[in-house]
Amino acid sequence: MDKKEVLIGFVVGIIANTLGTLLYILLFSDLDILETFRAAVAQGHVGSLLALGAILNLVAFFGFLRLRRDKRARGVMIATLLTALVILYYKFF
Repeated sequence: MDKKEVLIGFVVGIIANTLGTLLYILLFSDLDILETFRAAVAQGHVGSLLALGAILNLVAFFGFLRLRRDKRARGVMIATLLTALVILYYKFF
């Protein structure tokens, strides 16, 4: 049962990060989503896009804590750490 709760939190964290990134692109970019992503890759700003998208994970994390769903909050934290590792990869490679 605990692994299922952590997995739910992880999936919510990945979805929140994706939606946060897309929301940032839609609100603050003049280009469409694919063009913005291509420009970010070309300029080396993919990590910045992912980091800005991860802000939405804060809402999910603290929401789960408020609802006393600690295992789900742990899953969101794991998704955030995975995002940080992806950002680190893009930063150095």
